[in-house]
Order: sequence, then structure tokens, then C-alpha cells
Amino acid sequence: MRVYVSCVKRVLDFVIALIALCLLCPFFSLVVILLFIAHRSFNGVFFVQSRVGYREKTFKILKFKTMSDRRDEAGILLPDAERLTPIGKIVRELSIDELPQLINVLKGDMALIGPRPLLPKYLPLYSVEQLRRHEVRPGIVGWAGVNGRNNNTWLKKFEMDVWYVDHVSFMLDLKIFFLAIKTVFVREGISKEGEATTVPFDGTN
Repeated sequence: MRVYVSCVKRVLDFVIALIALCLLCPFFSLVVILLFIAHRSFNGVFFVQSRVGYREKTFKILKFKTMSDRRDEAGILLPDAERLTPIGKIVRELSIDELPQLINVLKGDMALIGPRPLLPKYLPLYSVEQLRRHEVRPGIVGWAGVNGRNNNTWLKKFEMDVWYVDHVSFMLDLKIFFLAIKTVFVREGISKEGEATTVPFDGTN
């Protein structure tokens, strides 16, 4: 397992991400054009945010933007449900918004398969066991992502993240890859029940 995680997995990630980016260039261009039209600005194409990665190192994640920057009269962002655009909803449901993270994979910030990278503000809320999710590179899709996705509680997702860390292997990654394809087609767990996306982690949920 150690050889796979430290050497083989990284090489496979780089090669596959590079090939995928080359093949998807025309599709990427189409999505960029559609998002530009929807938001009437190139600022509405990409979403960049700080996330926590391998060994708790912070990096900038890259995604296609699915929500507008609409704010209320006080300048506070409106709820996710009100900011999710029609084209953004489609992009999100098909998981197209995650594709720019292939660039993060090339850079070494992420892997193709691994626990999802989360916000830095959650770090102080993790238990010692939950912090172990950072012992591997975060991924575009993970074990929790193909087992309920956002319908799981945070605690359950963290349990599955740590389970992945303890059992990571080529065969497990391959299984997650094919399960992820199935999840996209059946559109399972895209959002938390009753929510447009998911609820924030508060250390207990």
C-alpha cells in the first residue's frame, strides 16, 4: 500500500489527468462559453477557494462556478438555493463543476481519488481521528462521495474518509472510479435533503 500511495498513485493521477484535460478541451471551452453567457462575465466562470489538503496544507481549489454572487441589501450573500443558476444546477448535477480540479491534480494539490478537500475553518473542529483524513491527498471523488454523497451526515463522511485512508489501494480506487460514474448518471446525493447544497460542519453534525 505504501508504494502505491507514495509513488504509483501519484504517477497514475498525473498521467490520467493530463490525458483527460487534453481530451476534454473542446468540452471545457463549451462550458466556459455557457457560464460566461449565464453570468455575463468571466468572473462567473471559475470558482476559486482555499481548501485543506495533504498534511493539512492549504491550497486553492478550482471549480466551475454554479452560483451567482447575488447579495441582499446588507451586502450578505443570498442563500445557496437563490444563487444557484439554471446552467449552474445542470453543471452541478452532472458533476461537471469538479472537472477543473484536474488542474489541481496535475499540480499535486489533489489526487483523482481521495477524501474531498474541505474549508480551513473546519480544521479546529476535527477530532484527532477525523484529522487523519489529511494523511492522503484529497480527491476529486472519494469513498464518501460514492456512498451517499451529501445525504450523509458529516460524521459519517469523516468515518468513511478515515476508512479510505486505512484501506487505500489500486483496486479500491478503481472501484470508487466506476461507482462515481454510476453516481453521476443516477444523480444520487447531489445535495443534502432539504438543502440546495449541503449544511456547514459545526463539529457535532
